[in-house]
Amino acid sequence: MKIIRDYTFLNQEDKGACVAIGNFDGVHQGHLSVIDLAREVSTNLNSKLGVITFEPHPRAYFQSNSKPFRLMSAEARASQLKKVGIENLYELQFNSALSSLSAVQFITDVLVNGLGVKHIVVGADFCFGKNRAGSVQTLIDFGKKLGFGVTIAPLVADNKGTFSSTSIRNAIADGRPDDAAHMLGHWYRIEGTVISGDQRGRELGYPTANMSLDGLHLPKFGVYAVIADILTGPYKGRFLGAASLGERPTFGVNIPNLETFIFDFSGDIYGEELSIALVSFQRPELKFDSLDSLIKQMDQDCETSKKILQEHI
Repeated sequence: MKIIRDYTFLNQEDKGACVAIGNFDGVHQGHLSVIDLAREVSTNLNSKLGVITFEPHPRAYFQSNSKPFRLMSAEARASQLKKVGIENLYELQFNSALSSLSAVQFITDVLVNGLGVKHIVVGADFCFGKNRAGSVQTLIDFGKKLGFGVTIAPLVADNKGTFSSTSIRNAIADGRPDDAAHMLGHWYRIEGTVISGDQRGRELGYPTANMSLDGLHLPKFGVYAVIADILTGPYKGRFLGAASLGERPTFGVNIPNLETFIFDFSGDIYGEELSIALVSFQRPELKFDSLDSLIKQMDQDCETSKKILQEHI
């Protein structure tokens, strides 16, 4: 997959794709339905399959002081889009220049003159341009004038409601990773680099891989049964484990992070890339009066995780 961040001065080979447009935070089932329609059209038109998205997320740009809300980093989103077959990822820099474009300017400057799109697929609720003034009908009208096709993907829903990034955020905040997975089409994952911790887990007999949660919407604090995929380094592979997500109140630490104990593993993975799938929420975060009571609970958590994972894997 090729990642293109500037819509001006593109090589001819990078133009003329059939594109799905959106933020694609989570790359959930609704997003996949848009991508699948774009894939079908790209096959018929013999064009590359592309995605147009924005970085930073427009919501983060306009509400820079708001709480973190993203389900995945830009890197994790790109990784997931590559997995589903995207050939060109147009990850456009969302800045003052792009945000000030009117809907018509976005169509002419970015989509037509910049990217030379052949066909566009968007969700039924898609809005764009300054003040979100552009609608799907705007795209259809200008597509007829300027020579690109438009397909509107229906919203994906079930009896619980529409599949959306907001619904998934609510599910993981409530400790319902199963519901999040249903909407995503895969387990909700936290991906990032393994960072140095305080080595306290090792002292307790439970060495953990520590990961930052900076910039991400926070799942419910507590203990989870997890699948751990080591993505880089000599220990690449899939493992099972138990993870604690939260502020570690027993030790007075209040910066949220994710600590994963990988079963039957002893390798050094500091600095490697790790992907943790939250499979099942076990219990909320607790404060313990002694290290002995903490270790006893950790023993129990690991046994519970193993039983849960046997049922899910």
